[in-house]
Amino acid sequence: MKVTIDGQTIEVPEGTTILQAARMIVDNKEYAGDNIAPPTMCYYSKLKTSGGYCRSCLVKVNKGSEKDPRPMPKLVASCRTTVMDGMEVMNTTSPEVIEVRKGVVEFLLINHPLDCPICDQAGECHLQDLSYEHGLAKTRYDFKRRTFNLIDIGPYIKLHMTRCIMCFRCIKVADQLTDNRHQGMLFRGDVSEISTYISKAIDNDFSGNMIDVCPVGALTDRTWRFKSRVWFTKPMDAHRNCTKCAGKAHVWFKGDDILRVTGRKNKWREVEDWICNECRFEKKYVTDWVIEGPTHIDRHSVISANHYENLTSLKLDIAKQQKKLNKK
Repeated sequence: MKVTIDGQTIEVPEGTTILQAARMIVDNKEYAGDNIAPPTMCYYSKLKTSGGYCRSCLVKVNKGSEKDPRPMPKLVASCRTTVMDGMEVMNTTSPEVIEVRKGVVEFLLINHPLDCPICDQAGECHLQDLSYEHGLAKTRYDFKRRTFNLIDIGPYIKLHMTRCIMCFRCIKVADQLTDNRHQGMLFRGDVSEISTYISKAIDNDFSGNMIDVCPVGALTDRTWRFKSRVWFTKPMDAHRNCTKCAGKAHVWFKGDDILRVTGRKNKWREVEDWICNECRFEKKYVTDWVIEGPTHIDRHSVISANHYENLTSLKLDIAKQQKKLNKK
């Protein structure tokens, strides 16, 4: 099936969603840029039934298909809408989509506190990026924001419910990746909250992956909390022989110390291989890991500051520039 998104045409298999097609275009080496892919806050390709909650990925379909060229009357969630042959979609090229996306950001920030200076997720927060690109300078919301007490979910995870945007990702992880789910959504409407059933903590080998999938700072690693800002650390690719998981991870250094361990993520900030709690929380010594080299960081990220993936080529480039300056 052929689908055109912001003027870029691609052939995709039947059943592909608009969001997946947009990401395929970005992954195409001939295409430069990533704005064509709609932002996501709840969709996660490895979690079944995810998506459709946050409305961040709304797009405009101005041509339904070759057989039925009529435009769709309303904006649609690209993560849940499958493409039709001949479909034409507008994302960043539609002023209507940009305006609606601003409204979605404003809605997400109604109860989310702007405590980025003290939040461990600052610097790698999806909501931070989305609000920077589409948010307003001030809020029109005059009512009191809802607040919750901090909750410890087991010995390693801290739940800061006040920051939660109800993306349901952590619930999907608890449902699909762990043996027994004691955590989920309670109540309805504006009083909904992520909580633990009957005050039970999650006790299984893969519960820590809830931290990796959380797009904001609602779920944080208690072994990492307040130890450093993320842009002061150096992420490195590393692996170890583990009997429970693939053992492939990012280890985050500050000096010679490993402050935290996370799953390896792709360019869409989705974990490639789930890691167990032993690798994540208990292996914090350099001798526990085989260090492969610097992690590839998108240059727009604040984490990329002073983060050099190939120091040798960098030195050669600097030397060449210096020679040019000397000749002048």
